[in-house]
Formats: sequence, structure tokens, C-alpha cells
Amino acid sequence: MTDSASKTLPGAKTLPAATPSPARVLATIRSIAPGLALSALVAVAAVTAAPLVGRLIPVPAMVIALLIGIALNPLARRPLFQAGISFSLKTILRWAVALLGLRIALGEIAALGLATALLIVAAMMLTVASGLLIARALAQRAAYGALAGAATAVCGASATLATSIVLPDYKGKEADVAFVVVAVNALSTVAMVLYPILCAALGFDAQLTGVMLGATIHDVAQVVGAGYAVSEPVGNTAVIVKLFRVFLLFPVVILIGFAFARRSVARDAARIPFPLFALVFVALCVLNSIAMSVGETAPLFALIKAPLVEASTLGLLVAIGALGLGTSLPAIAALGWRHVATVTGTTLVILVAVTAALMMLR
Repeated sequence: MTDSASKTLPGAKTLPAATPSPARVLATIRSIAPGLALSALVAVAAVTAAPLVGRLIPVPAMVIALLIGIALNPLARRPLFQAGISFSLKTILRWAVALLGLRIALGEIAALGLATALLIVAAMMLTVASGLLIARALAQRAAYGALAGAATAVCGASATLATSIVLPDYKGKEADVAFVVVAVNALSTVAMVLYPILCAALGFDAQLTGVMLGATIHDVAQVVGAGYAVSEPVGNTAVIVKLFRVFLLFPVVILIGFAFARRSVARDAARIPFPLFALVFVALCVLNSIAMSVGETAPLFALIKAPLVEASTLGLLVAIGALGLGTSLPAIAALGWRHVATVTGTTLVILVAVTAALMMLR
């Protein structure tokens, strides 16, 4: 009777799989724990080393985490760590990117004005498109062009990681992502020094200088360094412009994901999942804008927001540490000059586009 029941009720056999048992949950935790712990250890080491390294050269903790991870790649190749590294690069990364929305207030972005907003959007679109075109011209993967374009157009390492989520997997993807993270940081550091000098040479006032720095430098840290090194008004404007670019991470990731999903469907009927984390990002932007503007809720929301912002930073560090753990140094070294040329090209595109537009608007 039991056998016949099992035949007439095939769904009964699938019920345990749909409802994970405590044993299954514990087994999953045990499988991801070693790799997750190793990724977290890399993040902690990066945070600890950042102040010491900063005395010699301004390298952010995210880049240090990536480099430490790459150095530990021979250890991380063991099967013991693979599940946890994959969990860090998928689940933790998605939540960390989504929580970035708590750093943005829509009111500050609205204060930029329509002309500035349109200028930034146009420059970003041109930059992403240039990444794809340069990659194609240099016989590289379109996915690498998308990574370079998004990193340059939006916000460096965070945009690189977010974009990697919606791109299809391919051989060498980890090396491409790691290379873009390192390259945009290096270019941002150069820009932090040179762009304020360029603004002064062009005769830009404080407002135009702030817009130029915020719209062209890749990473937030370097935007802050460049802007406030000039003056407080320049720094304030630069940071707001930069936050607007970070806010546009949502449409950029959506568009890139859909573009590659269509490519994939046409080629092999595969689909890229809709990036739900991007919707959460926008929802948190709206929540942050509303809650912080209401006097009664602002203090309580600030208490809740602070640990979540820290969790976002830690999550990004863990994810980028995992990225490094999964990337071999020989794979990066073998990439060649075309990878450098693509990221440098997108950097020049956004610099020229923004500078030319500001000169016309002056």
C-alpha cells in the first residue's frame, strides 16, 4: 500500500526538498562556513591594514581585501572553501549592494538641478556604451566592456561587483572583475591629484569644479579627497553629484542585465534573473529620504540606519575578499594591454564628455 501511495502521490516525494529540514539547513551552514569565514577573515585583515597602508599610499580597504584574497588564492582553491566563497559572491554581495541605498537622500540629488542631472546621465550612458564599443574594437568580450563601462560611469568597485551579478558566467570572469576593481582604483587615485589642477587651469568656479570632480572620478573616497582638498563648497557639491551617480546604479545594472539576458536567450535559451537587489536599493533610497525628513522618525531611523550602513560596507569587503580568493594572479597577469586600454578609454570618455559639457554651460 505504501508503494502504491507513493506512485499515486508523486508530489509527496518532492515536499521535503521544498521544505528544508533542520538537518538540511545545518548541512548547508557547515558547507558554506569555511569559505565564508575565510572571506570574512580577509575583510578584517583589510580593515586592519588600511590605516597602516594609508600612511604610505592612499589605497582603500576594498582594494587591500582584493589583493589579500588574490594572495590566498592557492589556499582557497580547496573544495572545502568553494561553497562559502560562492555564497559571499552571490547572496552577501546582493544584500550589501542593496543596503547602499541607505546612503542616498533624494532631496540632495534634486538640488543639483535638471541641467546638471541630464549632463551626468548623458555622460554615464556614453561611458557605458564606450566600454562596449572599445571592448569590441579590441576583440574583447562584451561582458568585460560592460564591467569597465559601469565601473567608470557609476562608482568604481561597487558598480563592478553589482554589474558582475547580472552578467553571464564565462571563463576568466573573476579575473576580469578583479582587474577592473584594481584599475579603476588606480585611475581614481591619479584623477584625485590631477583633476583639481585641470579644473583650475580651465577657470572653473567652485560649483563647476564640484560637478566636474563628482561626475568623473570613479570611487567615492577619491571624490571626497579631491573635492575637500580644494574647498568645502567644492567637496559638498562633488559628493552630492557622486551620490547621484551611485543612485543611477539601479538603471545601469537593470539595462546591462536585460541586454545580456537578450543576448543569452538568442544564443542558448538561458536567462539572467531579474536583479531584485537593485529594486531594494531604490526602495531604501526612498525610505531614507522620507524617514530622515520627518522629525519624529529621524532619530530612531538614524539609529537603525547606522549599523545597516556598516553592514553594507562589511558585506562589500567580504564579497570582494571572496572575489580575490577566487582569482589567480597568473590569470590577471595574462590579461594584457587590451584590458588596460579599455578601462583607460572609458575613463577618458567620461572626463572629456563632462568637461566639454561644463565648458559649454559656463
